[in-house]
Amino acid sequence: MSTLRSWSVIVLLACLSAVTLHASPVTADPLNVSHGATYLITIKDAQGAVASRTVITLHGDHTLSAIDSGQGGPAFFFTSQLGAWAPDGPNSAVGRTLDFDLPPTAPGVARLDYMFQFSADNTHVTGSITLRSFQLQDDPLGESDPVGEFTFDGTRVTP
Repeated sequence: MSTLRSWSVIVLLACLSAVTLHASPVTADPLNVSHGATYLITIKDAQGAVASRTVITLHGDHTLSAIDSGQGGPAFFFTSQLGAWAPDGPNSAVGRTLDFDLPPTAPGVARLDYMFQFSADNTHVTGSITLRSFQLQDDPLGESDPVGEFTFDGTRVTP
């Protein structure tokens, strides 16, 4: 009986060691945007007034998604944003998203060009957004004059 108990303890310790060793890299990994990151950002207009709040996610596969507090009205009606992002130097990235206008707004597409600057520990982000508007049948990846310029700052969302 004591031999069985000894083996049980050894097996239990081996299993716990394997779990601990496997978990160590994940818990020791510093926050790294390239693996994906979500931020709660406050967007300000050119006069410095708060325009909206957004939850924006830079996914590890370099897709970008955002949901904005102002997208359901009353001033504007548009969908969530989807797009892509890429690193752009140390602690910085660029991104581009598209969204669609919803009724009662006339059908159209908006393109938002993002510039991100991350803090050294990636817990904070600042940057700018350039908004461009296109008719539904036009190419939203083409050239268009900006219809809005915004700045933002935010904090990383962590568990």
